[in-house]
Amino acid sequence: MLIWWLDPFHGGSHAAVASGYAARSTHRVRLITLSQAGGWRWRMRGGAVTLARLVADLSERPDVIVATDMLDLATFRALTYRQLGHIPVALYFHENQLTYPIPPERKRDYTFAWINFTSALVADAVLFNSAFHRRDWLAALPGMLRRYHDYHELQTVEQIAAKAQVLPPGLDLPPLPPRQPRDPTAPPVILWNARWEYDKQPHVVMAALEYLAERGVRFRLIVTGEHIDPNAPDLIAARRRWADHTIHWGYAGDRQTYLALLRQADIVVSAAIQEYFGIAILEAIACGCVPLLPARLNYPDLIPPEWHADCLYADDADLPNALARLIGDLPRLTRYDWSAVANPYRWENLVDQYDATLAGLVR
Repeated sequence: MLIWWLDPFHGGSHAAVASGYAARSTHRVRLITLSQAGGWRWRMRGGAVTLARLVADLSERPDVIVATDMLDLATFRALTYRQLGHIPVALYFHENQLTYPIPPERKRDYTFAWINFTSALVADAVLFNSAFHRRDWLAALPGMLRRYHDYHELQTVEQIAAKAQVLPPGLDLPPLPPRQPRDPTAPPVILWNARWEYDKQPHVVMAALEYLAERGVRFRLIVTGEHIDPNAPDLIAARRRWADHTIHWGYAGDRQTYLALLRQADIVVSAAIQEYFGIAILEAIACGCVPLLPARLNYPDLIPPEWHADCLYADDADLPNALARLIGDLPRLTRYDWSAVANPYRWENLVDQYDATLAGLVR
């Protein structure tokens, strides 16, 4: 079976999922992609036209098409219906533009949320990276439809829900040897491996570190996430403030270096207000980090319920105390089998589900 994977905004986790699946599938997977140059807004507006032109030049025809949420699938299907109208298409939601949080100073442009909506309408299957994401988007959809004057077409929500499934992203991880027991006299190593962006709330994490420092709690720090603006004043200030605590600060240049840094850390912390899945957190957990996560978004679904009390905190104001408590509990918490939490999401344990789901769309 031949699968075309269309990704007009190919980079980061989007690219990792596409390439990870293509490398392991029993089917033949062809990636047809555009770079992230020009930004996601331009790709959502214009990517369908360009991808329609690119596929028109191909002599082969796929059995199934997968398109990511950054593609205006309705426009793409209209432009290619003569050649591809009979081919089933699955729409894969990494994120969406209806519930993605926006900075306080910005107004939501519902043009892009509407593209997500019409793309889901014309898809044969709608695949979400988590059950949380599916619930979140479908719950918000009626509110968007009711914003307009008439013909709200609310029945379309149920139509989309009926073809919606969950297909989590795979983790691209090599076999990892068991970690050596940590030295209980050594300061714990705290990891923050998210993008330095408003939706990951770095200021909340930095405030929690300040709380520890004020109380004389010893710790070391690894910050390894993408810095969208390396000259951001808060980023520069934080790097200077924690220089004496820092083992590493900055985006890891390659996969091997990144995983080695994760294996040095004891605790991975998040304060995100946007997390439709949580690949970076699961990578850290797979490497043996104890997670400390807000009790929101997809995090409660990632962590076994019996560990929620240890690893989930109530809100941003609760993070400093929760982090101090977790550090005190590290000798107990490091005995948990954290790799077992991440194992179901390794590609070798997910690829058959992908293959079966996509094969099931063939008419």
